[in-house]
Amino acid sequence: MTQHLAAPTAPTSGPSTEDRHTGWWRDAVIYQVYPRSFADGNGDGMGDLEGVRRRLPYLRDLGVDAVWLSPFYASPQADAGYDVADYRAIDPMFGTLLDADALIRDAHDLGLRIIVDLVPNHSSDQHEWFKRALKEGPGSALRDRYHFRPGKGEAGELPPNDWESIFGGPAWTRTANPDGTPGDWYLHLFAPEQPDFNWEHPAVADEFRSILRFWLDMGVDGFRIDVAHGLVKAEGLPDLGSHDQLKLLGNDVMPFFDQDGVHEIYRSWRQILDEYPGERIGVAEAWTPTVERTANYVRPDELHQAFNFQYLGTDWDAAALREVIDVSLAAMRPVDAPATWVLSNHDVTRHATRFANPPGLGTQIRTPGDRELGLRRARAATLLMLALPGSAYIYQGEELGLPDVTDLPDAARQDPSFFRAEGQDGFRDGCRVPIPWTAGGPSHGFGTGGSWLPQPAGWGELSVETQSGDPASTLELYRSALAVRREHPGLGAGTEVAWLDAPEGVVALAREGFVCTVNTTGTAVRIPAPGRILLASGEVTYTEGDFDLPADTTVWWTV
Repeated sequence: MTQHLAAPTAPTSGPSTEDRHTGWWRDAVIYQVYPRSFADGNGDGMGDLEGVRRRLPYLRDLGVDAVWLSPFYASPQADAGYDVADYRAIDPMFGTLLDADALIRDAHDLGLRIIVDLVPNHSSDQHEWFKRALKEGPGSALRDRYHFRPGKGEAGELPPNDWESIFGGPAWTRTANPDGTPGDWYLHLFAPEQPDFNWEHPAVADEFRSILRFWLDMGVDGFRIDVAHGLVKAEGLPDLGSHDQLKLLGNDVMPFFDQDGVHEIYRSWRQILDEYPGERIGVAEAWTPTVERTANYVRPDELHQAFNFQYLGTDWDAAALREVIDVSLAAMRPVDAPATWVLSNHDVTRHATRFANPPGLGTQIRTPGDRELGLRRARAATLLMLALPGSAYIYQGEELGLPDVTDLPDAARQDPSFFRAEGQDGFRDGCRVPIPWTAGGPSHGFGTGGSWLPQPAGWGELSVETQSGDPASTLELYRSALAVRREHPGLGAGTEVAWLDAPEGVVALAREGFVCTVNTTGTAVRIPAPGRILLASGEVTYTEGDFDLPADTTVWWTV
């Protein structure tokens, strides 16, 4: 018997507000919204909270459990809002506190939870504390809330140590005293407009406990914690010495990252989260040398989840994928935390483009590669990710199969690292281009006033409007996969997978009543059909018994 598999029917509604099961976050699918690029509610070319609010039904129908919003706080936007001037205010480009309140309420009415970004490692240089520290000059008590230091050299003309910014260049900027003379230096692990807080100062800890309660009182369901591994610096701020610049994001031991003192901070935050009903959560963006070090952030009295960047950076290779899955699950078991799985976000090249290029190029890729190959692998990788035990993250637009925009003109770019000589590649704008909602019209339905980054030709062919109802589309694949994941008892929560024997280049894993087979090779591979097909990432034809698993394809089976 020969069959051609059609996609299951997409869900018509999201999770009920009454279905707030214990440990909801353990198997949640969380959708990242980058507000400036999601939907524009007022026609100024920039996405905003009203735009997000209008599109919440789309996210409910997609089948996600929660929405994570990248920063929308008052900010000069030197680093797309990750330079916060006021943690209790909304930047006018995104709306008002009333807009935030309405968004949270509407999301809850639709059965969606809201997670907001929190940026505790650094503030904007326009934060009131920092402005006053500069104005008051040496001796200001507010300088102790940041890392101000005298310089080295005869006249203090050299930075206090050899640390480098993640964005390239020194991690120190010299100030001018109120009388105009050269002054002390301040630390910024990122852009100069982002001075690092000194978390040894009790006022900093007090302030962030207050900020947490402010947003929890507004009704948010959790926080994604930016640079969670960076808050505490080694005592004395020692020189780094000889090192590899590429390791600055936390893939090696550094005196400014993954210091043990950060865990005391998160224990105090967990106590606050536990004060509130509804299981409010903390999610760590923690770049660490190993998955085992990442697990320290999700011990039972600390945060709930931590991003699995080791998985995100794994090449499309069966052996490598199996290894990182094993290591990830093993690291989380001792601390009773769920593994998390993510393929794309606002800081890395979209996986449809990463997988379109040869392996080994990392997560910042400047060439489009083989678009058809990249999309086929991206679809297969998504089904593998959603088959794994734990929580999964989806970055806006990946459900449309969007590639990175690799040919943006230099004049259009806004990533601060693009304008610096070293550090990150500076091509993060390519994954931040506003997403297409309609086949035509101004900015493909993003808004009536154009888009802050130019959308490429052909963007409408990938739009929500074009893909909706097409069973072969990437959007309908995501809708179907999330519906199956929600309904099938063998998917989502848990900590175990059983590996099945499989030919080289094939990943085969079993869970309760479920098997997932993934062919990472460029040719079809013959395998025994383990059951009845639930869903496939590409067109498949099979006969009972042995089955040809197509190249770069994932198939879900019920057994």
